[in-house]
Amino acid sequence: MVARRLGLGLLTLVLVSLIIFFGVNLLPGDFAQAILGQSATPDSVAALRKQLGLDVPGYIRYFQWLGGMFQGDLGHSLSGDRDIATMIGPRFGNTMFLAVYAAVIAVPLSVVLGILAALYRGSIFDRVVNVATLSAISFPEFFVAYVLILFFAVQAGLFPSLAEVSPGMALIDRLYVCFMPAVTLTLVTTAHMMRMTRAAIINLMSSPYIEMARLKGISPARIIVQHALPNALAPIINVIVVNIAYLIVGVVLVEVVFVYPGLGQLLVDSVSKRDLPVVQAASLIFAATYILLNLLADVLAILSNPRLLHPR
Repeated sequence: MVARRLGLGLLTLVLVSLIIFFGVNLLPGDFAQAILGQSATPDSVAALRKQLGLDVPGYIRYFQWLGGMFQGDLGHSLSGDRDIATMIGPRFGNTMFLAVYAAVIAVPLSVVLGILAALYRGSIFDRVVNVATLSAISFPEFFVAYVLILFFAVQAGLFPSLAEVSPGMALIDRLYVCFMPAVTLTLVTTAHMMRMTRAAIINLMSSPYIEMARLKGISPARIIVQHALPNALAPIINVIVVNIAYLIVGVVLVEVVFVYPGLGQLLVDSVSKRDLPVVQAASLIFAATYILLNLLADVLAILSNPRLLHPR
C-alpha cells in the first residue's frame, strides 16, 4: 500500500513539476531584459539569454531541470549565479521551524477544544468555540496578521512586528520573535482540526459500545477519552497532518507580512526578480512536502485503524 501511494505521489509530483515549469515560464517579462534595462539592444539581450541558457527550447530545459532535480541538483540562481540549494536550505529550515512552532500550539489546542465541545455538545461553550474558530478561519491570513500586529505590536508593544531571525539566535529569542506568526497560523488552522475532532467523536457517541459504557455508569469524560477518541483517531490524524502540510506550504502570506526569512519570502522575492530557477525549485519543494505529508496522513490513519486497508 505504501509503495503504491509512493508511486502515485511520484507521478503527481512529475505532473505538478510540468505545471510549475511551464506556468512559471509563462510569466510576463524577460529576465535578460530586466537585468540589462530598457536601453539594452536586442543583440545584448540575445547574448545574455544564450549565456543563461534561456534560448534553449522550453521542453529541453524542462527535462534538463527535472533530471537535475532527481539528482539533487537544484541549479543556480539567475541573479548572482548562486547555488539554489545553499539559498533554499536555511530558508526551508526557517519555514519548518515556524510550521512546527504553530503545530505545537494548534494541534493540542484543537484536540482539547474538540473533545470539550463534544463533551458539552449544544452548550454555551460549544457555541462560543464554534463561532470563535469559524470567525478566525473566515478571515484571510494577512488580515489576521495585521490585526495581531496592530494590537500586540503597535498598541501593546508586547511583541515585535517583524520576525527577524538569525542563524545564531537563541531558541527562547527565536520563539519570542516568531510568536505572532505562529499564532496567526494557529488561528487559521484550529477551526478545521477542532471541528473534525468534535464531529468524529459525536459520530461515535451513538455506537452500541458507547451506550453500553453509559449503562455501566462510566462518566462522559472517560467515555470520550478512553472509548470514543481511540476509534476516532483515523479522521483526526488525517485532518491534523493535512493542516500541518498547510502550515508548511501556506506560510507565504504570513512570511511576507512579518518579513520572516523563510522559503515563502524567498519565493515572493524571486518572482519579483523573475529568477525562474529559484521560483521553480521553491514551488517544487512545497509541492513535494505537501504530497509526502498527505501520504503520511494516509499511512498514520491506516495504522490507527487497520480496517481501512481492506475495501468495504
